[in-house]
Amino acid sequence: MYYFYRYIFLIVWILYFVYWRTISGNVKTTVRSESTVSRMIRAVLIILAILLLGIPKIQIPGLSFRFLPVSDWPFWTGLIITLLGLGFSVWARRRLGRNWSQEVTIKDDHLLITNGPYAFVRHPIYTGLILGFVGSSVALGEIRGLIANALVFGVLWIKLRLEDRWLLEQFGEPYRRYCEKVSALIPFVL
Repeated sequence: MYYFYRYIFLIVWILYFVYWRTISGNVKTTVRSESTVSRMIRAVLIILAILLLGIPKIQIPGLSFRFLPVSDWPFWTGLIITLLGLGFSVWARRRLGRNWSQEVTIKDDHLLITNGPYAFVRHPIYTGLILGFVGSSVALGEIRGLIANALVFGVLWIKLRLEDRWLLEQFGEPYRRYCEKVSALIPFVL
């Protein structure tokens, strides 16, 4: 059981990223893309968040302070939240199909997807990723997880603001109505 507790989150995240990488091909041609600098800054901050969660033995004062007790309930609650979040993002990615890209882009013959998980939130892949990080942080129960969550949320919030702006330029009034009806990340809240 020790190895299960120690490695399950690592296995879940590796499987998630392998799946994501495997399906990342066969997308539409990009006609507009965010800058390389923007993508690199986001990548560095996401990697930092992953390191904060994934390497808890990094000895930086205060990072290992616990906000949750060491017990089974944070672990299992965190695992369930992580699995639900990553599953939600996979559902969204599959629904997006060939319109998907890792960076903010506009595709050739870009379609506005508003059903499936996109009927609940405008950016369900980001919602799922945030939940994945939140779940992992709950299981870890240390301040480093809260810092990782703040980094991921901030990075994805900036990315979604750019994406919203570009999609509004691309689709105009239909996207504006969609934004009025559907929240960005949390249904009816944010």
